[in-house]
Amino acid sequence: MRIYDVNLTGTSAAESSRAQETPHSGRAGSARAGEAGAGGTGDRVELSNTLGRLSQAMSADGSARASRVQALAAEYQSGSYRPDSAATSRDMVAEALAAGGKSS
Repeated sequence: MRIYDVNLTGTSAAESSRAQETPHSGRAGSARAGEAGAGGTGDRVELSNTLGRLSQAMSADGSARASRVQALAAEYQSGSYRPDSAATSRDMVAEALAAGGKSS
């Protein structure tokens, strides 16, 4: 298993990025991970493509969010920013109720 986490730093990052292998059973001729066994079926898990797409989506969301913040800052500085206080209060209450339902 290989873990890629760009948020890790220092020694932990170096240790986490090393490949970790599952010990093989003592049976002779056991199939390698991802290969079909004697019965013609094998288990395989591939996360790298999915995680890559997730990373791209998160990066795109971050870029869109940064653009929106810049646009709001420009509106605020020009004096044309008019927040919707009713929508803000509804969202604050909804978030507080959602957080209250989660147990730690």
